[in-house]
Amino acid sequence: MAALLTAYSSDYSRSMVNDQSDTVADEAALIRQAQQADARAFERLYRLHVDRVYGLCLRMTGNVSEAEDCTQEAFIQAWTKLGKFRGESAFATWLHRIAVNSVLGRVRKSKRERERIQVVADVAPPTLETGDSGELRDLSEAVQRLPHGARNVFVLHAVYGYSHDETGDMLGIASGTSKAQLHRARRLLADQLQEQGFTE
Repeated sequence: MAALLTAYSSDYSRSMVNDQSDTVADEAALIRQAQQADARAFERLYRLHVDRVYGLCLRMTGNVSEAEDCTQEAFIQAWTKLGKFRGESAFATWLHRIAVNSVLGRVRKSKRERERIQVVADVAPPTLETGDSGELRDLSEAVQRLPHGARNVFVLHAVYGYSHDETGDMLGIASGTSKAQLHRARRLLADQLQEQGFTE
């Protein structure tokens, strides 16, 4: 089970580490052009990053429609705030911070709706499917059933590879709280997987 948890996070982490060395210079040029109100340059930046931003929003919200809305909002915010980007962090990290804020803002604005969705997700039995990716699908569903705080930390730290300091900064929590939430997430995931028949 521990190996499965590790595989889940490392598989997603590896999938996000593309051969970016060739595109760093191109990206910097695109950012400079977009900061001069070049919409085509921003569209290329959007295409480079939309999949990862959407993936982050989807894992944090657990809902396709909300993830799409949050992704759209994140890129709207990125366009309006692009002049403030100074390159102090990677552009992807800057975008992820905006996306996290978009998700958290949406959650605050529609807390009642979020609670209704979470109750439905908690009550509904997981769909059982067969296939080579069955174990990772089960784990992905288990992640979506985590409490909101634990899920956010797990996604940012274990899946996207941010440090506890970075995760805490994005979520507005202390680094120690991030560590505690990650421990909670792993414990709850282990419990869920044991219930589904996975063993150590």
